[in-house]
Amino acid sequence: MVDIYDLLPRERTPVDYRNLVSDPRIDQEGLRQLGRNPFPFVRSAVARSPLADATTLAAVSLDGLDRWTRNSILIAIARHHNADRSTLSGVLRETRALLNQPNERPFAAALALARRTELSEVEVLDLIDQPNASRRMARGVRRALAERKPG
Repeated sequence: MVDIYDLLPRERTPVDYRNLVSDPRIDQEGLRQLGRNPFPFVRSAVARSPLADATTLAAVSLDGLDRWTRNSILIAIARHHNADRSTLSGVLRETRALLNQPNERPFAAALALARRTELSEVEVLDLIDQPNASRRMARGVRRALAERKPG
């Protein structure tokens, strides 16, 4: 296990943490630490990192984020090539919970989840039954499910 602080410069800025996400010396434990970093753009970088495995993606913290950043991270994880069924189920739960809160709009995450064959149609269709799901989102989810390629 590489200590992320050994990889960072002594005089560091927030950008140094983000840049560390793509450092070839970083391991999954280091990425998980960065996924809990207080800087939202660092967590976003971890969610988009092609190096992040499913466990790391599932560990990216959504705590204390504004809705735009939280939704962006949910979308990135839902689209990530290393996201497995367990990770996607976590995104599905979070998306469902957000659709039960006023002023939350995780619609793009719902659409990304609908494209993932790791989740059943029934699981994804549950999203369109949530109180704050829009008709447009429901149409998009149904369309994405219909266009799925068996995986």
